Amino acid sequence: MLFRPAAQTVPERTVRMMAALFWQFLFYSFSGFLLEVAYARLSRTAKQDRKCHLLLPVCPVYGIGGLLLGLLPGSVTTSPFLLFLMGAAVCTAAEWGMSLFYEKAARTAFWDYSALPWNLGGRVCLLFSFAWGLLALPVTYVIQPHLSRWSSGVPSGITLFAALLYLADAAFSLYLLRRGGTDSLLWYRRVPGFRLFSAHRAYH
Repeated sequence: MLFRPAAQTVPERTVRMMAALFWQFLFYSFSGFLLEVAYARLSRTAKQDRKCHLLLPVCPVYGIGGLLLGLLPGSVTTSPFLLFLMGAAVCTAAEWGMSLFYEKAARTAFWDYSALPWNLGGRVCLLFSFAWGLLALPVTYVIQPHLSRWSSGVPSGITLFAALLYLADAAFSLYLLRRGGTDSLLWYRRVPGFRLFSAHRAYH
């Protein structure tokens, strides 16, 4: 009789599912950071620093938005039009929630849409809701299927280490934000030579 591995118990399946969701959250948070940096450079916005954590280059609002997209039912995801509408809705809700969290818990704000038309309290606006809806299409149809397979195969030891690192960074970042605002996360500006490098890059 061939050896058959024992079936996973409900707690084991739950742990593996939570681990996969963590890696998906981290992936979308890092991808969002890269997207924010690219947008800041291309649009030449005054606020070039886009990090929300002290150490890790992540924007958690993208991670939450990505997870919410993964929770949409098949009746929505099979229709590009419905996916666009619902993707815009759930990601806008994530943006609103994170803006409120940063304001109340961290006493700061990473974005403000007050200068844009059709905004709601400066937290969300119609233009970026439209962008969220567009992003939902490649995320759901192209990225998520591959990401789901990859995130399910990460060894538990690596996941545990990464989760502890993320939680420690998030907690300390929140502490610094409450004390000194977003500038408290920009430790690299104090590194010798950073100002010279920034001035050279701005000149060119």
